[in-house]
Amino acid sequence: MVEDELALLDKNINEFWNKFKSNVNDTSCQMVGLRDNYKDISKAFTEKLSVKLKEEERMVQMYLEYQNQICRQNKLIQEKKDNLLKLIGEVSGKKQDLEVLTTNIQDLKEEYARKKETISTAKKTSEERLQRLQKSVDIFKDRLGLEIRKIYGDKLQFIFTNIDPKHPDSPYMFCLHLNEARDYEVSDSAPHLECLAEFQENLRKTKNFSAFLANVRKAFSTMVYS
Repeated sequence: MVEDELALLDKNINEFWNKFKSNVNDTSCQMVGLRDNYKDISKAFTEKLSVKLKEEERMVQMYLEYQNQICRQNKLIQEKKDNLLKLIGEVSGKKQDLEVLTTNIQDLKEEYARKKETISTAKKTSEERLQRLQKSVDIFKDRLGLEIRKIYGDKLQFIFTNIDPKHPDSPYMFCLHLNEARDYEVSDSAPHLECLAEFQENLRKTKNFSAFLANVRKAFSTMVYS
């Protein structure tokens, strides 16, 4: 009975061992399957995660690029704004300059009109004086042997003859012109007359050119006879 029990025990042990090995093999196969499945799942997850990370990196890169573009656009907008303000300032300054220039031009026009009127009046006065002078000249030319010549510097040269009985053709002369103040100015008498300046002042006061010519001729005559 002992041998039978030992044989049964040995049989039971062998069956247990075989079942155990079978279970271990099945478990090992399951573990390998789980490991391979895990590897596949891990690989797929890793690939998906890698794709996701790359996508996020791309989004971050795009965000940074957009942010840089916005910064550049803001900077460009600010520059354009500054240029516009500067241009507005320049236009405003030019507008003020134009107003000043317009005022100056208007002042110049008014001054020109005044000067033109003054010149016109002076010209008219000079013409009237010349007309009176011409009348006096005509009288003295016929009666006193007076000759008038126009010489350099818009001067008139007055030449008397028939003063010296011994030398009737001997010339006695002086020059006359209108100065910037439109007054008579006498010069270059030959022979020289000391009283010519006094005659000039009387002429400016009285405007009597006939009396002036008579006084000059009389002074030349007095010089001859003295």
